[in-house]
Amino acid sequence: MIEHTLPITLKLTGKDGLGPHVAAQFAMIASNFEGEITVTCHGRTVNAKSVTEVMSLGAEHNELVELHAEGEHAQQAVNALIAVIQAG
Repeated sequence: MIEHTLPITLKLTGKDGLGPHVAAQFAMIASNFEGEITVTCHGRTVNAKSVTEVMSLGAEHNELVELHAEGEHAQQAVNALIAVIQAG
C-alpha cells in the first residue's frame, strides 16, 4: 500500500544542523525506505537519500526543515528521520 505523509516541519536543534555527520546518517536511514523522501529548507527541496543533496541545503542549527515521504512505510520513514534530527 502506498502511503503519503503530510509535510512535517521541524527545527534543527542539534548544533551542526544538517552538517556532514547528521546528513550522512539522515541519508543512510532514508535510503532504507522505498519511495520518495524529500527534505526542504530555504525554499529548496532535495532527495533525502542523497548525502550531497542534503548537505547542499546548508541547513543550520535552529533553522526549519520540512520532511515529506511517499511510498510504503512513509510514516515510519519520517519518524526515523525525525529521530536522526532530534539526536543530531
